[in-house]
Amino acid sequence: MFQLGWLSAKLFFRGKLLREPMYFIQQTAIGIGAGLISLLSLAQAEIPLCIPITISSLITGGLMPFLLKDFKMK
Repeated sequence: MFQLGWLSAKLFFRGKLLREPMYFIQQTAIGIGAGLISLLSLAQAEIPLCIPITISSLITGGLMPFLLKDFKMK
């Protein structure tokens, strides 16, 4: 398992893992932005901070599979 992770990391840093790296960066940025907006809007409420963090993490985690459904690797 460690070898697979190491090989993937080496290919990623060489630029040979992703077919369309800009698509991956764009979709990831959209997901991060949605999570950040939800966190900042929920953090304004008078509730403990762990609740907005949990909710925004669930939103971001649920959104990423839809954003990266067309993601292709080499």
